[in-house]
Amino acid sequence: MRSAKITRKTAETDISVEINLDGSGAYDNQTGVGFFDHMLDQLARHALIDMSVRCAGDLHIDDHHSVEDVGIALGQALTQALGDKRGIRRYGACLLPMDDALVRAALDLSGRPYLVWHLEMPTSSIGTFDTELVREFFQALATHGGITLHVDGLHGINSHHIAEAAFKAVARALREAVEIDPRKADAVPSTKGSL
Repeated sequence: MRSAKITRKTAETDISVEINLDGSGAYDNQTGVGFFDHMLDQLARHALIDMSVRCAGDLHIDDHHSVEDVGIALGQALTQALGDKRGIRRYGACLLPMDDALVRAALDLSGRPYLVWHLEMPTSSIGTFDTELVREFFQALATHGGITLHVDGLHGINSHHIAEAAFKAVARALREAVEIDPRKADAVPSTKGSL
């Protein structure tokens, strides 16, 4: 089982994350940030990664610490669940439409964290959710998951659609990248022999 459980407690957040890379996309995410829970649900469902997230954060200040710290913990869980990355496809990409929005995501589970972000949000918030936090989440996920991640917004006029398309596009790319390649299930996908 390629699974992991991460707990992370600071003065700002108390987080528990459980994932199973070989799941069915089941989810149970409760962070206290409604829109973010909805996005995490999309991530799990479309990556086919079973995911349970619990976060008690300092929401009386704002949502920033909760969103960023869940990204950190989820990235750490991915790293732990992938182990030496033997047999994975490593790369994934998706061009995802959602109504007016079109988002492209491409990633490499290289162990070299890097985020390239070209995604504009037309509004500063979606309900009470700060749209800047979408990038903050993916920055934390990429950094702590050792992921080279490119996200490009190609079209879109509705911030909710753009954000959701981004989560779904990354999810579909992640699904592809973590899958076991039946032609090389016993090999690490690198000429270096390690990732």
